[in-house]
Amino acid sequence: MDYKDYYKILGVAKSATQDEIKKAYRKLAVKYHPDKNPGNKQAEERFKEINEAYEVLGDAEKRKKYDQLGANWKQFQHANADDFGFSHFGKGSPGSENFYFEGDLGDLFGETRNGFSDFFNAFFGNFGIRTSGFSSSRQMRKGGDYKAELELSLSEVLNGTSRLLSVNGEKLRLQIKPGAYSGQELRIKGKGQQGHPGGKPGDILIKIKIVPEKDYVIEGYDLVKKVDIDLYTAILGGKIETQTLSGKLSIAVPKGSQTGSKLRLKGRGIPKYGKPGEAGDLYVQLNIIIPRNLSEEEIKLFRKLKELKNNHMFSQN
Repeated sequence: MDYKDYYKILGVAKSATQDEIKKAYRKLAVKYHPDKNPGNKQAEERFKEINEAYEVLGDAEKRKKYDQLGANWKQFQHANADDFGFSHFGKGSPGSENFYFEGDLGDLFGETRNGFSDFFNAFFGNFGIRTSGFSSSRQMRKGGDYKAELELSLSEVLNGTSRLLSVNGEKLRLQIKPGAYSGQELRIKGKGQQGHPGGKPGDILIKIKIVPEKDYVIEGYDLVKKVDIDLYTAILGGKIETQTLSGKLSIAVPKGSQTGSKLRLKGRGIPKYGKPGEAGDLYVQLNIIIPRNLSEEEIKLFRKLKELKNNHMFSQN
């Protein structure tokens, strides 16, 4: 097990201030960060070494203990392996102070299995790893994300809604604005699995699924609803009433309307998510119903209409 000269690793003097140590660390961490050196094992090892050095020197208390330990390093290095847990240190620490320790070094510095070197683990253990703006992939990992699918009715899409979630014993109220769409992913930050060791928690990712509704077709922000009308209204024109997702509406039907023709109701479609006051349109698609079981008198009238139509066409020719 080799002695780690953390001052040399960070390129600072032993008299360096905490601010100088921090600046040196940040500069090196940026240079050797794994994100900037993908696949570079040498840079990865250097980054780990830099993090380890700053883990000790970046904390005044740990730094003091490291400086004290340094004066006794040779004695400890040659100690019998059986004495590792119960070594007795002599004199000679900085400042003419006596530094004695008897017992497991883990009791002094804490236990750790954090990916640091054997030197760190033997002497310093787990003081509680800081992120300091940077992280090593082996030291700190963000927690996993929870994923779920949430079904919404078309009415909930138009008006917005909320859901009460229970995650790890915690109640969370999820507010969903009008205009949510299938495939949309909502994120609740920091409520996923816990990170370790000391990493940020994951998130909750909720994927929206719109449940199809009878008589309605979604076309972008527009809605299309098929509405049956009688033959007479289609021919003569008039008004019909139909129930929509926003209530009952009276709709004017032009005379001579054809099956499949669409009547536009502006702004009655799907709201645009995150854009209050903006929405698509509702199109009423007409479906003309041919009457059945006509009376004899009705049949005579239709025959008369047919004669009139044929005579009109003959006269034009």
